[in-house]
Amino acid sequence: MTEAIDVDLCVIGAGAGGLSVAAGASQMGASVALFERGEMGGDCLNVGCVPSKALLAAAHAAHTATAAGRFGLDMTTAPVDWLRLREHVRGVIAAIAPVDSVERYEGFGVRVIRAHARFTGPRTVEGGGVTVRAKFVVIATGSTPSVPPIPGLDGAPYLTNETVFDLDERPAHLLVLGGGAIGCELAQAHARLGCRVTLVEAASLLGAEDPEAAEVVRLSLRRDGVDLREGVSAVSVGRSGDGIALTVTGPDGEETLAGSHLLVATGRRVSFDGLDLDRAGIATDERGRLVVDARLRTSNRRVFAVGDAAGGPQFTHVAGAHAGVVIRNALFRLPAKADHGGVPRVTYTAPELAQVGPTEADLRAAGTAFGVLRWPYAENDRAQAERSVDGFAKVLVAPNGRILGATVVGDAAGELISIWALAIAQRLKVGALAGLVVPYPTRAEIIKRAASSWYVPKLFGDRTKAVVRFLMRFA
Repeated sequence: MTEAIDVDLCVIGAGAGGLSVAAGASQMGASVALFERGEMGGDCLNVGCVPSKALLAAAHAAHTATAAGRFGLDMTTAPVDWLRLREHVRGVIAAIAPVDSVERYEGFGVRVIRAHARFTGPRTVEGGGVTVRAKFVVIATGSTPSVPPIPGLDGAPYLTNETVFDLDERPAHLLVLGGGAIGCELAQAHARLGCRVTLVEAASLLGAEDPEAAEVVRLSLRRDGVDLREGVSAVSVGRSGDGIALTVTGPDGEETLAGSHLLVATGRRVSFDGLDLDRAGIATDERGRLVVDARLRTSNRRVFAVGDAAGGPQFTHVAGAHAGVVIRNALFRLPAKADHGGVPRVTYTAPELAQVGPTEADLRAAGTAFGVLRWPYAENDRAQAERSVDGFAKVLVAPNGRILGATVVGDAAGELISIWALAIAQRLKVGALAGLVVPYPTRAEIIKRAASSWYVPKLFGDRTKAVVRFLMRFA
């Protein structure tokens, strides 16, 4: 027998975006039903952001020990115990899991239904023996790893971000297919943990990022022992004994790389299979993506989409921002719109690479006038004290001084980029950050120094010197 319930909001998917909508709406007095067929917390908690950053933290710790000579210290490390490392990653997930748990959301008053959901009408959703009639529905189904159609790959035991954290032994030679953020992060992490790593990228490493910043990361990966193969495409995949054979082709012809494991990190895809969108009158485009407007409404104006399901930047923090847009629209009838213009992104390699707003290439393509302000990590006292001077901050500024975009590559770049994101969101000019008082010694001084460089030509030019000399005559 099917149970029928009426709610204000029905959310499909308990990842970052869906949980944010459910928590916010329920605590504001709305009745909410939440469908999730997999693990609460979705990709980010279970197979994405959280486990990857836990693995990266372990890799950075191992590197600090092996690179202690830069501090005048001699340290040695034992070979990595991969089972203990795996338990560390799982322990981090377990520590965060209660925040996303069924119990917590039921405590908010959310009806959590652990089942696959499908539309049965414009505002009805069914799953697990429950039919939910809702005033509004939110699709928050996330994305999955995109696997390219390489001959032989479907018959090979390849890894993705959904399976790589479950290994119970150290990969002897990890082949990484894809040089985007995920590929670079996991390639470097495994190299620092004692694995031999070869990374294959059809174009260029971190091709969507500022080329100068990407070069800093490229040099770091090479120093860590990652064998980079850029401009090289995969031809086929097969077995090589107990391992994997990846045949590639590039400027030097065809070559077969033999590894123990293959990690496919070639992006993510969104799929709505099994949702029966047609029953709700929800349209998709020629690529199978939802058609959504700026308010994140689908063609069925009572159905919203958030996070990866809505298209646009595929980041957890974007999903969280989308949740706020949906709540304002659905609960308060406010015409809030999603704005992706000031969304920061971070590649968590060492050093980190962070970007917000347009890059130089973007502004040139748009014909926008701009100037470039820079400040190197090497001229920051905190970076020198910690022997971590690779990197720089680059700020793109309009002729009137308004901040248009920023790139930071270096230690803690992901933290520093938030200041530039605020500046862009608030349409600030460089003077606001040049006048900022920051504690010494911190890397935050890089922000102030970069902004202050806007005034250098005027403050230290011949005209200023003439004025000072004139005034000093009467001092």
